[in-house]
Amino acid sequence: METLLEVNHLVTEFRTAEGNVQAVRDVSFSIAKGETLCIVGESGCGKSITSLSVIGLLPSNGKIASGEVKYEGKPIHDLPYEELRKMRGTKISMIFQEPMTALNPVLTVGYQLREPLILHHKISKNEATKQGIELLKQVGIPYPEKRMNQYPHELSGGMRQRVMIAIALACHPGLLIADEPTTALDVTIQAQILDLINDLKEKLNMGVMMITHDMGVVAEVADRVMVMYAGKKVEEGSVQEIFDHPKHPYTIGLLNSVPNIDDPDFELEPIPGSLPSLQENIQGCRFHPRCKFAMDKCRELTPPEFKTDEGHVVSCWLHEEVEEVKHGHLVAQI
Repeated sequence: METLLEVNHLVTEFRTAEGNVQAVRDVSFSIAKGETLCIVGESGCGKSITSLSVIGLLPSNGKIASGEVKYEGKPIHDLPYEELRKMRGTKISMIFQEPMTALNPVLTVGYQLREPLILHHKISKNEATKQGIELLKQVGIPYPEKRMNQYPHELSGGMRQRVMIAIALACHPGLLIADEPTTALDVTIQAQILDLINDLKEKLNMGVMMITHDMGVVAEVADRVMVMYAGKKVEEGSVQEIFDHPKHPYTIGLLNSVPNIDDPDFELEPIPGSLPSLQENIQGCRFHPRCKFAMDKCRELTPPEFKTDEGHVVSCWLHEEVEEVKHGHLVAQI
């Protein structure tokens, strides 16, 4: 598949009163056209900051300290502001986590839908209105002509999220970033939103970067999965490999934290401890204070990436001696 987005050794820093703090630490990944990559991990692990680094929407005290972001083979991380602004919406779009705060409460749905169309496509207001109505139909909103004149507070949570998707897709972007797109929605609406994103991805051959901590969402939509912990990538592989043969103790912990209603004897195994603060300087593997398999080496040296299979990598010293072990043996071992 043709590579759409390529992120190499990304380091994102924030300026604080205590000094510079790294929120993303040497993270690399890629997304192909028509592919969905899910980035998972606990709240505060760096998922959203990674996505904001890609689209160039970091807050004023944040910056990409090193590394590069390429879109269709061209570096975009150091583009001038105006050029990057032109890319947003046309090349890369984003669905934000909370539509009630992402949508402007004093502007109608129609105004917010027309804005990117007029700005990027230089079309008339009437033509933008027609395209806006078609977009609302495309995302499954009933009575789209009526909705164009309504304000965000007049819509349900599910409808607001659909409006956000319509705005994001207005200019047919190549890459869609979805940051927790189903947060605070009920299960039925959540399933509809995920199906909608999947359908539109296939129709438009988009790449999708999905940010989530819900492993059920991952199983539903992902082609590949990247697991992050404390700003670092700890494991990456196909969705089937991650679910069937997880390699990193943190990934195994995340999967063991998901309830299984089909198994009457299933017991939740929460990961002990909590995510370290960004200011905390941890020597060696950043997960070792919470890992029951931690060795002396884990406390002293940062593990490199071990390639355990085609496209499956893990950063864990447990795999140093057993890189050639067949699938399943390693999981049984740890």
